[in-house]
Amino acid sequence: MSSSAENAEKKYRAVTAFQRRLNAVVRRLPGQTLLETTGRVSCLPRRTPVGGRRVGDSFWLVSEFGERSQYVRNIRADPRVRVRIRGRWYTGTAHPLADDDPIARLRRLPRLNGLAVRAMGVGTGLLTVRVDLESREAT
Repeated sequence: MSSSAENAEKKYRAVTAFQRRLNAVVRRLPGQTLLETTGRVSCLPRRTPVGGRRVGDSFWLVSEFGERSQYVRNIRADPRVRVRIRGRWYTGTAHPLADDDPIARLRRLPRLNGLAVRAMGVGTGLLTVRVDLESREAT
């Protein structure tokens, strides 16, 4: 394994360990945007705090670890998701978009989110995800 690949792997492990602890707290905040996927092994709901932006009937986000992100792996197994935006849940279908430019997409997402994704995900294969929102659910 090359030194840059080793560094990327170390960064991935450090960031995911940090995020695991942080996400346990952040997902409880009432205003936090959440992406709920179905666990590909457990079949249980998995809620991940995300940053992104709703544009019309779509919600856009960029995964800082691309295909390695657990929620992206869950989406590949079952694209039906829910997104909590401003305290309201929406059902939808998620689409990882390998052909979209994630750096350009980050410029159109909230600035703080873009900075965090770039800081945590540099060199790790960013991936754009679009969620086509179907309906709002009662809360």
